[in-house]
Amino acid sequence: MDNFAFIIHPLDPKRDVKRKFPLLGKVLPVPAINFLSRFFPPLYISHITGVCSEATGKEVEGWFVACPFTPQRMMTLPPKTVYRKVIATARLAERLGAELVGLGAYTSVVGDGGVTISRSVNVPVTTGDSYTVASAVEALKKAAEIMEIDLAGATLAVVGATGAIGAVAAEMLAADVPHIVLIGKRFDRLAEVKARCERVGAEVLMTADLDRLLQADLVLTVTSAVEAIVQPKHLKPGAVVCDVARPRDVSKAVAEQRDDVFVFEGGLVEVPGLDASFNFDFGFPPKTCYACMAETIALALEGRYENYSLGKDLTITQVAEIAGIARRHGFKLAGFRSFEHAVPEAEIERIRLNAGRARQVSAAI
Repeated sequence: MDNFAFIIHPLDPKRDVKRKFPLLGKVLPVPAINFLSRFFPPLYISHITGVCSEATGKEVEGWFVACPFTPQRMMTLPPKTVYRKVIATARLAERLGAELVGLGAYTSVVGDGGVTISRSVNVPVTTGDSYTVASAVEALKKAAEIMEIDLAGATLAVVGATGAIGAVAAEMLAADVPHIVLIGKRFDRLAEVKARCERVGAEVLMTADLDRLLQADLVLTVTSAVEAIVQPKHLKPGAVVCDVARPRDVSKAVAEQRDDVFVFEGGLVEVPGLDASFNFDFGFPPKTCYACMAETIALALEGRYENYSLGKDLTITQVAEIAGIARRHGFKLAGFRSFEHAVPEAEIERIRLNAGRARQVSAAI
């Protein structure tokens, strides 16, 4: 049977450690988990079973393996130290029999986007970023339709537009929206993304100022910040916000204080197979996972055992290709989730009505 592995790591230290080690997660404070994570070895987490292509009937199996570093450790340790731990985790996947390894969350962000890691192991590697873009763009468009935002007259803001995901997502959406605000710290890189978006026809503003989010009807945020950066004051009444970052970019205060904006986690996908199971509770409903995980699985179903979505420059062609592969095998968008909870249709309707009233009030001022 064809197989794969996916590398995860603790994003919320106490919560995620508790899922595998209940006592340690309960007893250890966050600073202790951050400190000790440097000394933990890579971990086997679970056996993924029952994933089956709708197109071919092919079944694949895989494994979750964990790099013990928290985001805080990855951002403060030397890149070479982080590389060594991620490579050791990938080699654990190889020993399990994986023919393809996916890099999750910060393991795909640190350094050069997986290039160095891929050169240090004997199996192909992907960050999963291409399908993350495809699913986030699809979800953002779907949410805009629900919230009655006309893309042809909308302003889009991309926070973290210098990264691989933000840059290509902005370029893709430039064909649908007339105005784009690119937010980031590296203006040389922002200028490259701006030029690509302008070639498609959008009018583009570059900035490092998060207050510019107040202009945006649609927000896609995908930074590598360790703490939440998007606050209630930043968002326009009625805005739709797709948060692709892990850990999340949007503060929980937005959910508590702004009942007129629709915030959801980007890149959530349902995998094919009646009996598909991850055999590990990482907080999602059955058969639901991040799109980066799904890209790894889709490539295995396709028999594409090759490096994919590596480096800091993705292309629209890559994104379209993996989206087509995933669609053919039966992957599809999962329901909307926000701050670890499913968002039912009744809640979305409530937000939509609140947004309409908030827009009216804002227009009258």
